[in-house]
Amino acid sequence: MQWETVIGLEVHTQLRTQSKIFSDSSTRFGAEPNTHANEVDMALPGSLPVLNKTVVERAIQLGLAVGAHIAPRSIFARKNYFYPDSPKNYQITQFEIPVVQGGSITFFLDGEEKTINLTRAHLEEDAGKSLHENFTGPHGESSTGIDLNRAGTPLLEIVSEPEMRSAAEAVAFARALHSLVVWLGVCDGNMQEGSFRVDANVSVRPKGQAEFGTRCEIKNLNSFRFMERAIQYEVRRQTELIEDGGTVVQETRLYDSDRDETRSMRSKEDAHDYRYFPDPDLPPLIIAPEWIERVRATMPELPAHKQARFTTELGLTAYDAAQLTNDRATSDYFESTAALLPADQAKLAANWVLGEVSAALNREELELAQCPVKPTALAGLIQRIIDGTISNKMGREVFAAMWAGEHNGNADAIIDARGLKQISDSGAIGTLIDEVLAAHPAIVEEYRAGRQKAFNSLVGQIMKAAKGKANPQQVNQLLKEKLG
Repeated sequence: MQWETVIGLEVHTQLRTQSKIFSDSSTRFGAEPNTHANEVDMALPGSLPVLNKTVVERAIQLGLAVGAHIAPRSIFARKNYFYPDSPKNYQITQFEIPVVQGGSITFFLDGEEKTINLTRAHLEEDAGKSLHENFTGPHGESSTGIDLNRAGTPLLEIVSEPEMRSAAEAVAFARALHSLVVWLGVCDGNMQEGSFRVDANVSVRPKGQAEFGTRCEIKNLNSFRFMERAIQYEVRRQTELIEDGGTVVQETRLYDSDRDETRSMRSKEDAHDYRYFPDPDLPPLIIAPEWIERVRATMPELPAHKQARFTTELGLTAYDAAQLTNDRATSDYFESTAALLPADQAKLAANWVLGEVSAALNREELELAQCPVKPTALAGLIQRIIDGTISNKMGREVFAAMWAGEHNGNADAIIDARGLKQISDSGAIGTLIDEVLAAHPAIVEEYRAGRQKAFNSLVGQIMKAAKGKANPQQVNQLLKEKLG
């Protein structure tokens, strides 16, 4: 039997704010345990939550960016569950009426454009953290510690429709969403610190069946690599279980990266298990149209808009435009470079940014902000390729020298010091061609006999005689004329 995978994601995005969603405690990561938790976070008697305005504006930004409906009136609810790291024994979240409704994310997978719809995005508070490993009590006994620094940290939970059909597609969607929230500045995107965490709901069904299979939720995936491997494992597990006559049980599972497997954590609750009800301490959240427009006015140009502009104004392909707008830093770097070049050379600038620059950054494991070749320097190098001073191949040698800091990264100085100026004088190139044709009459005869490879061989001999400095275009043109 052929099986179809069905995947929906719930992405917990920590919002970039100085203080928590319902208190003025700091959200700074890495502080000593329980130093960023006040009476509201610890649920001390008599303490009341007060909604952070910036949190709401971050949600509005995301909603506008994905083309969603911003609810003019939304409700906060209490989600009841009992864990030691949740001091109130409930989580303040949104249930029936979330602040962001609908929307979609568009991305490329293997060169194909895909769009995944969003169900909702709702505001909620994070829980604290239970510390199990290497933690001892006051008498040295093995214990569990509770750190409430994260309790009350603002989250925007973004829920997709179950429209993804492979682990690769789910990862591509998550990467696109990650890029967007970082681009907007609503989240720092630091997955190691837990700022962007993914829960994957995975099920399988016979191909062609409309009804969904029983889903399992894989919790707290904090890397794209682990996310892909966890989903792949879970799909195999469920498929093999059904084919062996078993039944998939709805449950929450964790991914063990050391064993590359998911394992059962607890039975999966349904909504009614949490006994949701409106939080009596928080009034409805009212968002007037004027507030939405004020937020819209502060937003940066969105990736989709830039993609359209890059294709219509600069003549880039849709794929190149999408690659250049994967993140804001790359987009800004490209635009700064292209602005210093003739308008019709944007494609060449894109090739260099997506090619040599990206490869060097990946090789050195650097962020674009650490790139030693700034846009002005890269534009200077590309200009020398455009005007024929050096070839594209020579340009790669110059770029490597610029990256290493040779001559302060100045392309002209490196070209002069290394004697890389290519020969573009037609008379000099013509002389070289005559000498090569005279020295290799057998290859000339092969060409005249219709063997195209002989032409390439002659070009190679000419470039060798010129020590690689002859202008390749001129060599090809002049050689064809002399052989013609």
